[in-house]
Amino acid sequence: MTAARIPTYTADEIIKKLQKLGFIQRPRTGSSHVRLFHPDGRRVTVPLHKGEDVGRGLLRKILRDINVSPDEFADI
Repeated sequence: MTAARIPTYTADEIIKKLQKLGFIQRPRTGSSHVRLFHPDGRRVTVPLHKGEDVGRGLLRKILRDINVSPDEFADI
């Protein structure tokens, strides 16, 4: 059995989806990363690299950190 390829997303797309899940972006000061926190204690960091998609491996790590499957994330 082969795993389906996870789609690629830009950092802005990932952040918007995370906000729909209830994550809150903390104010940042000139960083190339955005930290988001959920009221239940989950937290995640998303790199901001303009014009580039977030790599599939890093996206898998983000999804593991927030306990969401790739299919659930795609449906948001």
